[in-house]
Amino acid sequence: MNQSLIDFFDSLERVDPLSLSASALMQNYGKQSVCLVRGNGAWVYDSDGNAYLDFLSGIAVASLGHAHPKIAAAVASQAEKLIHVSNIFANEVGPKVAAMLDRLILMGSPEEPSGKVFFANSGAEVNEAAIKLARKFGMETGRYHIITAMGSFHGRTMGALSATGQRSKQAPFEPLLPGFTHVAWNDASAIEAAITDQTIAVMLEPIQGEGGVVDPAPGYLEDVRKLCNRRGLLFIMDEVQTGLGRTGAWFGFQHHSILPDIVTIAKALGSGMPIGACWARENVAGAFTAGDHGSTFGGQPLAASAALATIREMIEIDAPNRAQELGVRIDKNFEGNPEILRVSGSGLLRGLNLARPVAKQVAEISLGKGLIVNPIGESIIRLAPPLIVSSAQIDRACDLICESLGDLQ
Repeated sequence: MNQSLIDFFDSLERVDPLSLSASALMQNYGKQSVCLVRGNGAWVYDSDGNAYLDFLSGIAVASLGHAHPKIAAAVASQAEKLIHVSNIFANEVGPKVAAMLDRLILMGSPEEPSGKVFFANSGAEVNEAAIKLARKFGMETGRYHIITAMGSFHGRTMGALSATGQRSKQAPFEPLLPGFTHVAWNDASAIEAAITDQTIAVMLEPIQGEGGVVDPAPGYLEDVRKLCNRRGLLFIMDEVQTGLGRTGAWFGFQHHSILPDIVTIAKALGSGMPIGACWARENVAGAFTAGDHGSTFGGQPLAASAALATIREMIEIDAPNRAQELGVRIDKNFEGNPEILRVSGSGLLRGLNLARPVAKQVAEISLGKGLIVNPIGESIIRLAPPLIVSSAQIDRACDLICESLGDLQ
């Protein structure tokens, strides 16, 4: 035994976690002022024992709250049986998750086609899979070009970043993957004008989350679906942030009575365990054949056990309807407030569009009051509380935001 290594290992328990984060981690997330060490429901607690009402949920990840007993029990039980197995072999859990996702995606669809799922570990990875699947689908006809929207966000891996319509995130990493065109959001005619003989797909979010919780205009997504049908294009819907009940439907596209050809899901799927899914209509999914794409950890039984338990619990609490009802409560709390121009988004994904460019300051003051919210740009606060949040907690969070705005006057 190497005693010096053991001594160093043990010494880490005595180091301040924020200091260790600053010295040992790359600083791509900026300076971290709080170290969270545990959670319970909509609450999280830092290393100094301070409590915070979490209205970000790890960026729409902890949709069932923190340390949910049913999720913890499912993961613990699976960990005692089998944590990981290569995708060379099947496992008992992943296919059940895939079957449930297929059922939820197709709910309300008059077509009722069957679909198939590929598992990875994150939203960026399943968006990469969607890009690769679309290109493989179009390979025989020489089509590879994908149209996305300005303001969109699809991830930080090179393919997903190339699809993202935000220059500030792309510029440091050029040259990007070729074959993408970004057009104005909420303009179906701009999409049509960008179509070439090489175009294979249009890739959109049902609500632009990272872009500022920006809603689609009435009829926009329906028009894009019709356009894709008319021009023989795939319609890819990035539901990484909006999926699984958050917007008041199981998936954001379901508010618009359409069915995409490819749907990507992550964030809330594993309640914090790393898992993402790329669903595609069966005829599209068939473009992937053995060896085309893969993921070492994708769909492994430990993460899939969290996903299966998450889906079951979301069904039991009727997550979409709960999100819809509680989202209306957020709207009512801010009615008539001159500091808030409008509340965008749907369900429990909300954007507070502020009258002043003080989003960062409001988030900092709110944190000091025990509330976690997320500033996007200069004048938008994103709210994404757990779907198990109570009405009283929503009222408290809205009061703290109003207090924080008042402190800046």
